Amino acid sequence: ANGYYISRWTKCIHSSHDFSDMVYIDNYVFNKDVFIQFNSTVGEYVGYTELGVHNARLFNNNPGQLQGERAQVDGYCKHNAEIRQTAIADKT
Repeated sequence: ANGYYISRWTKCIHSSHDFSDMVYIDNYVFNKDVFIQFNSTVGEYVGYTELGVHNARLFNNNPGQLQGERAQVDGYCKHNAEIRQTAIADKT
């Protein structure tokens, strides 16, 4: 309505069948540009704009928030990948 667009999207990336290389990425997007990102390989938030750097600092100083994001690799990524892999294996 006012020309501003904010969104948040996550993705899980892996290439091995045992999910040992699974990476969880959580992006915060403003007007189609990522301004802050959590990457499980890095283990903390990284800001890409002035606002993103400020928010990354706040998020990284919150142990509960970091712990929750780090847990997404197992609780979200691996869990859903295992379900999809089982569904595919059952059909073959």
